[in-house]
Parts: sequence; C-alpha cells; structure tokens
Amino acid sequence: MKIQFFGAAGEVTGSRHSVEAMLPGGTRRFMVDYGMFQGGREASNKNLEQLPFSPKDLSFVVLTHAHIDHSGLLPRLCAQGFSGPIYCTSATFELLKILLPDSAYLQRADVDRAERKQKAGKWHGEMPVALYSREEVDLALSQFEVVEYGQVIEPAPGIQLEFRNAGHILGSAIAVIDVTEEGSSKKRCVFSGDIGMRGKILMPDPDLIESADVVLVESTYGDRLHRGLQETEDELVQVITSTMAAHGNVVIPAFAVGRTQEILFLLIDLVKKGRLPHLSIWVDSPMATAATHLTQHYFSQLDTQSQSTFEWFKSNPSAVDLRFIADVEESKALNKIKGGAIIISASGMCDAGRIVHHLANNLPRPQNAIVITGFQAYGSLGRRLVDKAQKVRLFGEEVMVKASVHTIGGLSAHADQGGLLDWLRGFKVPPKMIFVVHGEPESASVFAASIREELGWSHVIIPERLHSYQC
Repeated sequence: MKIQFFGAAGEVTGSRHSVEAMLPGGTRRFMVDYGMFQGGREASNKNLEQLPFSPKDLSFVVLTHAHIDHSGLLPRLCAQGFSGPIYCTSATFELLKILLPDSAYLQRADVDRAERKQKAGKWHGEMPVALYSREEVDLALSQFEVVEYGQVIEPAPGIQLEFRNAGHILGSAIAVIDVTEEGSSKKRCVFSGDIGMRGKILMPDPDLIESADVVLVESTYGDRLHRGLQETEDELVQVITSTMAAHGNVVIPAFAVGRTQEILFLLIDLVKKGRLPHLSIWVDSPMATAATHLTQHYFSQLDTQSQSTFEWFKSNPSAVDLRFIADVEESKALNKIKGGAIIISASGMCDAGRIVHHLANNLPRPQNAIVITGFQAYGSLGRRLVDKAQKVRLFGEEVMVKASVHTIGGLSAHADQGGLLDWLRGFKVPPKMIFVVHGEPESASVFAASIREELGWSHVIIPERLHSYQC
C-alpha cells in the first residue's frame, strides 16, 4: 500500500491524501479529502495544479468533514473526470450543500470585482481565477453517498470504511479504513481529519481509536497549548466591555460553520451568567445563518451544556438582540453603525466574503476592536492582522489598521498539543507508522518530537508534499 501526500504536508490547508493498494481485481486508488489551499498567491497556484494521474482513475473519495480546506476542490475534481462516490456523514453532506455553492459564488464574485476594477484602472496584481462553477458544484453534490457514524461499508473489494466522531465541527469524522491487499493481511489506516478539543464548546469529545497500523494525525496546534475556557471568557469580556465603553464596534471574523455557532453560544452563555450585559449581535453571513439553522436540526449531536444554554435563550429571547443578515443591502447598512455592535461575519481568515467589507469600514477607527478566534494561514489577511500590520490592501486600496486586534486562542476547534497526544494515547498498541500532517513546519516538527518523547513512538514521519510512502 502506498500513500501520497498532495496537500496539508508542511502546511495547514489543502488536505488531500492518495492511497493506492493492490486489491483483488487489480490496483485501486482513492483519496481521503480533496481540499482547497488557502492563503495568498502560492495557494492559488497550488489549487490550479494537475494531479499526476487522471481523476478518472480514482475509485472513490472519503471526506472527513465539510471545511473548505478539506472539501473545497471536490467540484474541480469531478469536473475533471472523477465520477465515483464521495463518502461522508449526513451532517457533512448537509453542510456542503451550503459551503460549496457559496465557495463557487465567492470565486465568481472575486473575478467579477477584479475585472471591474481592472477596467477602471484600479486593480493591481494578478487576476483571481474561478476554480469551478455552480454547475460543477451540483455535479459534485450528485456524487455524495452518506455513511453514518459507526456504519461499516465496503467501498471496494478488500476495503472497509467506518466514520467515528472527531469532535471538530458538526459531522466531522475520523476515517477508519481497513485495507486487505492481495496476498497480505489486513492493515488499518486511521485518518484523523481535524481533531476537536476535549470539553470544547458545542461538540462532544473526539472518539478514541484502539488500534491502527498507519495513522495520519493533524498538527495545526501541535506546538502549543490553548488557553483555558475561563481565561478565554475573561479576555472576551474585557475586549467587549472596553470597546462598548469607547462606543466602538467589535468585528469577529469567523468560519461560517462551527466557529460562528461557538461564538454565539459563548456570548449567550456570558449574558446568561451575568458577565456581559444585553448585547446587539449581527451575524452577517448567509452561509453562517444556514449553518446555524442546520446546527439546530442536529441539536442532539451537541454536548449537553450547549443544549442547556440554547434552551435558556429560547426562554429568554430578549437577553440578546440577535439578528441574522440576509441580503446585501442589509449588510451594507451595518456600515452606518458606528458603535455598540458585535458583527460576526465570514470568512474566518478574512480573505473573502462580507467580512472584508466590514474590515475595510472598521479597521480605520481606533475605538473598534477586531477579535481573531481561529487559525490564520500564512499569506491570509487574517494572518497579516495578527502579525500587527499597520496597513492592509483591501479591494485594491490601502487601509490603515487603527482598530485594536485581539487574538483569542481558546476557541479553537482544533485540539492543542495536549489534546492531540491524549487522542493518540487511545491506541492500545503503538501504530507502525505515524504521519504528522496539517500543520505548518514548526508546529509539525514540534509535535512529531513530542510524540517521540512523550509516547515513545519511533516511526514518526513528517511527509513532504507530492512524496509517496510505502506502508
């Protein structure tokens, strides 16, 4: 069996891993995840790269969860000739019906905006490229097949697939894949996808897997420990309180799926506890609105504390003035609010969508606060803000950064180093091979060293992109 890494190797985004196996009836190749690279010009170039084999040669795709860095190039793959099934959980499929059309729309909107500015002589730099159309999204969606947690299926002779709960976002899964090659014994490959924190907001704890021969484990935060929830709450209360006292706005870039719902829960819970007064919250993302409604549909998959807080809000709706913004004109009207608003908008890395407009409007005013709650990839606008850029280019024009920028790390949907090690401790026998993926070089390196030192496991590899490894 051979595993080849086409993304999330030495970087966080672009998760896509190819598995090739000699099975009864011939060689089969399948992919686990097929995500989009995010963060600047280099990422755009990688998204346009061709696979070294024909997509028609793929038997199937296994998708761990709906986030675009894991799913975002599936429409492109299908448009290029892949016609097999794409396996995922039911919640993931429902989220993709929201995320993928939105991704196509944003790409087209970016191209149209750039073309208008170019005609007006106001565009500088390379033109964006739309990676796929809405029609190609519909094609991809027609190829999905739902597999529920704990259900075991046989996507090909000699291969069994089971999804376990990863505790990351709604529908997120750990892919447990058993491969029995011709003339060989069964090998178990475990693909972590993205692992959530134990005790995190909204999601249940990630499932532990007892045995595996090969493990691919993410390392987004493999080099650090997250702040505790109490410290996170304290910092958020301080930022909101001081900003409201200064008659400013709090702008929170947030991934529409998962992060927006976590922030809403936390803010409502802080009002419930009396730590924050009545709040005016605008969620300006049609995708986040749809994802929030979907979260309500999968209410039983949330942890019990979250269920309790949302039930309290149902009984006390006036405690928080919560509004979901639908159309563009309503979104534009938020620019008239000069203070007292909490605006939550996508995308989480600030690279596209309505959040860019809100940043352009709010960054130049020192009474405002920008709250960063998630990972920001190298090259992204969010990363430049975290790195204390004094000015940023938005819509082809320079914008001064006068608002305060706060990074609150305790809300991450990803496990920290301790959480990842705890998940690995669930294996009763050390796996024969461990691949550390989905982390920037320093994070992956530190985490690989911690596996060797803390767990005593020796066969730990940080794979290189495009390289193949015999397993």
